[in-house]
Amino acid sequence: MKRLVVPLLAIAAWLLPYGLDPYAIHVVDVAIIFALLGIGLGLVMGVAGQINLAQVAFFGIGAYTCAILTTRAGLGFWVAAALAVLAAVAIGLVVSIPALRVQSHYLGIVTLGLALAFINWTTNAALAGKSEGISDLPVPPLFGVDLSSEYLFYYVEIVVFAIALAFALFVVRSPLGRRMRAMRDDSLAAGALGAEIPLLRITAFVLSGLYGGVAGVLYAGLIRYIAPETFSIANMFLLLAMVIIGGRQSIVGCVIGAVALSLIREVLVDFSVYAQLGYGTVVVLMVVFAPTGLAGLPVRLRARLRGRTGGDRRGPAELRPFTPYGEAPSGDPTGVVLEIRAVGMRFKGLRALDDVSLEVGAGEIRGVVGPNGSGKTTLFNIISGFYTASSGRVVLRGTDVTGAAPYRLAQLGVARTFQNLRLFGDLTVRENVLVALDRTRTSWIWRYVALPWTVVRQDRALSAQADELLDRYGLTDFAGARPQSLPYGIQRRIEIARAMAMSPRLLLLDEPAAGLNGEEVRLLGEMVRSLRDSGVTVVIIEHNMGLVMSLCDQVTVLSSGRVIADGPPAAVAVVPEVIEAYLGDSTYMSHESQDTTSRDATSQDTTSQDTTEAAR
Repeated sequence: MKRLVVPLLAIAAWLLPYGLDPYAIHVVDVAIIFALLGIGLGLVMGVAGQINLAQVAFFGIGAYTCAILTTRAGLGFWVAAALAVLAAVAIGLVVSIPALRVQSHYLGIVTLGLALAFINWTTNAALAGKSEGISDLPVPPLFGVDLSSEYLFYYVEIVVFAIALAFALFVVRSPLGRRMRAMRDDSLAAGALGAEIPLLRITAFVLSGLYGGVAGVLYAGLIRYIAPETFSIANMFLLLAMVIIGGRQSIVGCVIGAVALSLIREVLVDFSVYAQLGYGTVVVLMVVFAPTGLAGLPVRLRARLRGRTGGDRRGPAELRPFTPYGEAPSGDPTGVVLEIRAVGMRFKGLRALDDVSLEVGAGEIRGVVGPNGSGKTTLFNIISGFYTASSGRVVLRGTDVTGAAPYRLAQLGVARTFQNLRLFGDLTVRENVLVALDRTRTSWIWRYVALPWTVVRQDRALSAQADELLDRYGLTDFAGARPQSLPYGIQRRIEIARAMAMSPRLLLLDEPAAGLNGEEVRLLGEMVRSLRDSGVTVVIIEHNMGLVMSLCDQVTVLSSGRVIADGPPAAVAVVPEVIEAYLGDSTYMSHESQDTTSRDATSQDTTSQDTTEAAR
């Protein structure tokens, strides 16, 4: 049945003009243009998570450039149209620059200011016809077809719209789209996986400008009269309402919202003041009660229905022993992988790290321990590029990487997990892994236009790798689930699997045992040893001292931002400063491993008893 939907919609769209009067076909033509604008805004705002209130400016630039080049410069319509689209793309590139520095509502304010600047220019510039606009645009020529007829122009629009919609859906479901959605969900985690966040933000605005420019050209060809009121802030917020009501994270939802509100606006044309109030009220209600818009309602209803019927009764996947994924990382298997040289970190008046130095050898499992607030996670954030050290250097296999961006460090073979899980909540488990597996650069985007089949082929290869990786980690049963719906222990395993999908040389684990039960901690230890055996150097922050003592080759102890001990676990356990700062008594570390083993055995016995009782 699903295969028939697209052909039936195509037939209905092709036959639609035969049942409409001239006024109705004009309304439909304008609705298609707003649908194109909605797709562009959905890509930048819903898919990439970048607030953009300048979409109406991209629309206006496309229309005004086409109008000026045809009426003032005497160019043919289609030549002017191509240049107009390029102009809108170029402005999209310019507008993306603030996104490299500011985010959230600050970016909204900046883009709104740019839109206001464009409106002011069109109202006052003689080149743009001032408030009177530009009239008498030429009819677009097309092999003798009279495009002054809005019925015939509809077919031009519907073909362009179909191509634009197909391309947008292709981008969203491709590796580029996954990375953009990962950036929207958590830009820090996406950067740590190698996503080039600056280039992704630029790409999002360029795509938005492309769709705005195409819509502007079609509007110029349809109306053949351009005036500032068409590109007003009121229309910008109407477009925003279309996308929010339809569902900003769904391209199809954006189209539905744009078409629906365009038609409703015509019905309420005699009540425009009340209509604006109504749009605003509906947007507020949607944001509060249905943030995913109309497109997300079926999913929400299914989730609620599952809740009423007892939810998903599927139990957690069996935590099978880990098998290393892929080949060992290339490079010298010996030597020093990571050097921290006299690193210091200040946050205004607070000294978080003070002259921290350590070396981690290849194939080593290094533990970093210390009381809360000792600077452990700050050290990880410096190593992975989230912070730039106030002093000192970070050296990775002989290369100074101090201050390098997270995505550049990821490309050099550094992967990490987080103290608080940072899985992409709106992506499935498989998509989380696919984001990490994709090693192509964002500059590869030209292939999406010129060689789309190579993108499809690469995505299929990535999917095969993802399925193999999920199977190795015992996650196949959850490949299509959202991470937040899964048990905590499974989420921890997903995060490690996602990190290992990068084939790293250095893996940073930030409290991976937090929240795990005894059996899960035991399997975690086996997993980390397997990672080391596959050629990965591991640095682990952990409060579970039994795990640290039994797992780590070397242990570094931090207290108040300083290294107070560094060496084998048994030697560190008896250092007086360590006992005073962290442990409390000299036998703690030696006994903790035995206590943990005892607790693990007790946990297994309890689990076995519970299972027997359930069977009875």
